[in-house]
Amino acid sequence: MYGGRQRGIYEIHFRIVKAEGEKDMTVEKFGETSQGKQANLYVFENKSGMMMSVSDYGATLVNVMVPDKTGKLTDVVLGFDDVTGYERGDQSFGATVGRNANRIGGASFTLNGSTYELEKNDGENNLHSGPDVYNKRFWRAMRTTEKSITLVLDSKAGDQGYPGNLNVKVTYALTDENEIRISYEGHSDADTIFNLTNHSYFNLDGEGSGNVLKQKVWIHADAFTMADAQSIPTGEIRMAEGTPMDFRKSKIIGKEIDGDYDALKFGMGYDHNWILNAHEEEEAVAGMEAQTNGIKMEVYTDLPGMQFYTGNFLNNAYGKHGHIYHKRSGACFETQFYPDAVNHPEFPQPVLKAGEVFRSTTAYKFFL
Repeated sequence: MYGGRQRGIYEIHFRIVKAEGEKDMTVEKFGETSQGKQANLYVFENKSGMMMSVSDYGATLVNVMVPDKTGKLTDVVLGFDDVTGYERGDQSFGATVGRNANRIGGASFTLNGSTYELEKNDGENNLHSGPDVYNKRFWRAMRTTEKSITLVLDSKAGDQGYPGNLNVKVTYALTDENEIRISYEGHSDADTIFNLTNHSYFNLDGEGSGNVLKQKVWIHADAFTMADAQSIPTGEIRMAEGTPMDFRKSKIIGKEIDGDYDALKFGMGYDHNWILNAHEEEEAVAGMEAQTNGIKMEVYTDLPGMQFYTGNFLNNAYGKHGHIYHKRSGACFETQFYPDAVNHPEFPQPVLKAGEVFRSTTAYKFFL
């Protein structure tokens, strides 16, 4: 069984003729939206048997099937069995988030002397550029290979309140080294904000296995951006040493998550931006380790920050195979520019200049 269905039942066709020794990429029907539009699921398998599936609805990472220490495939990301769940859900499982991931304080910003007003969908603030989010839209599948798929979205000037006609490309690649590489590319005809992330919730013991509190995490960061009770950065760069925010050495997620510490109280657990010490593609910036099955993950990025979020606001979401996702059933590693960066000139800026091309890559690598 795969993704709640037997492989092949909904298979449409083979897009590419495989080379000797390579695995087939397949396309499967993924259900219809409430508007009657067919969603597709692009399924990839590498030489070691690891599998990845991506939908054109929301440019969503749907399944990540990793062999555990016994060789059993384990799906390590939360999600739904078909497009209906993604259309109805508001948890951003596996989502491509943009134009701006995370929060913008006061739901407004000033760029080149002009002020832009966004929707207030998170109290007085804007979260993930909602409510008309990118992960509730169909993306065009423009290029597929045995190892990757590129999905494209055109976002008109004024879309979500942002300036500039923006062309967005997201490429998912599954390597034979058990690595999922997510590459972002943006081009605009006017200066705009461009800060995409992937919002997968990882549970290395397997989606539906319970909470992640006994799994281990490390983050290569000495400091984090302190935020207020609405999760908007105050401008303070706070050192992690001596606090529950210190993940420089691997530790169990639940060890200090409910500690008597202001940042944790504001976020109801971990939901903060860490300032990465190194953000080069070749150096891991974070990692996670399962409790039971031996699966480990490393995170690589060329972006300056990462939101580590422990699913504090999950509330009985009905996911894959009838599993119910409760609070802290997964953890997100959202690589990004810092939250509300456009309103903090001292932070690295997520501004894409007119006529320029922005490119960034984040990778999740799995091993035993």
